[in-house]
Amino acid sequence: MTNFELYNPVNYVFGKGQITKLTDLVPSNTKILIAYGGGSIFKNGVYDQVKTALNSQFHANEVIEFGGIEPNPRFETLMKAVEIIRSEKIGFILAVGGGSVIDGVKFISAAVHFEGDASEILKKRLLFKDVSKVIPFGTVLTLPATGSEMNSGAVVTIEATQEKLTLGGSALFPVFSIVDPTVITSLPKKQLQNGVVDAFTHVLEQYITYPHDAILQDRISEGILQTLIEIGPDVVENPGDYKLASNFVWCATMALNGLIQKGVPSDWATHMIGHELTALYEIDHARTLAIIGPNLYRVMFETKKEKLAQYGQRVWNIQGNSTEEIAEKAIEKTVEFFHKMGMKTKLSENAENIEKTADFIIARFEERGWKALGEKQNITLEKVKTIVEMSY
Repeated sequence: MTNFELYNPVNYVFGKGQITKLTDLVPSNTKILIAYGGGSIFKNGVYDQVKTALNSQFHANEVIEFGGIEPNPRFETLMKAVEIIRSEKIGFILAVGGGSVIDGVKFISAAVHFEGDASEILKKRLLFKDVSKVIPFGTVLTLPATGSEMNSGAVVTIEATQEKLTLGGSALFPVFSIVDPTVITSLPKKQLQNGVVDAFTHVLEQYITYPHDAILQDRISEGILQTLIEIGPDVVENPGDYKLASNFVWCATMALNGLIQKGVPSDWATHMIGHELTALYEIDHARTLAIIGPNLYRVMFETKKEKLAQYGQRVWNIQGNSTEEIAEKAIEKTVEFFHKMGMKTKLSENAENIEKTADFIIARFEERGWKALGEKQNITLEKVKTIVEMSY
């Protein structure tokens, strides 16, 4: 097991009716900005619950709202919120929404005191470690998927250049996150499907690398994967079942709160390639992962086959005569699961005019200096090209 540091200061507040605890969690000596997305919180009752909790503590002019954060949050939109915070001297942000809203708020938090062109935060993948340089924020989660409610990373799209880029750092953990599984009952089926596949792939990125001696991390990862396989199809059809909903929400958090990544190698090339598909074609993030992931495993089979076989045996109970046979079956079982979760795993099924996609992505990666990806830095640009073309 490699050396690691584990730091996660998020006060994770889980369960039914927990939004009422905002009264105790939000600081009372500053103005608040409530940030949200397209308005689903008005339909599912979350907005009313948040406002009721805050109204008992704040005057009307102390709570300002900012809506319209996109499913893939746009730099251009988020900068409008940055200007509001600066002009209104707001001291705390409350993100009410899914991973995109929370990611957007992380960028807003970092950008308020940033000197210079705030797009450099994304282009240079800056890390923020000084809490005095960011605006503190909390979250009320409405869509489980990204784990953003309990981590310090974020992904933001610059619309002008069609780039989907990251930021993060220990200063960008939420102060608290309220997670009420009952809110998923109003989510569209497609968003629930996306959430399950997103969480599933987050685990795979940290698990399907190569054999190592972090036994517990592997077992935790396998437990999350098995749970998502068990409950995923059912929670999509029955989101009002609290047993299913609560386990789904907790899996999504555990998949990317940093725990299973400590002391082990991790990949993330599937995400890096997938982000480009979202930026180019507006394909839902989880669906890009379902397109790229299996083909990445096929192209990188020789360096991943031992871990793929372990995954096949432990998670899917696959038997076979060789490591290669079990590993190949594991990839196919993964694709079958993605299909069962409503994913279309070919790029041509999700977008049009895709013929030059691989060339475009290669040019982007080369421009950024991303010439070696993956846990062994052995996913070259040539291999990226093959992975993308196999996905057509």
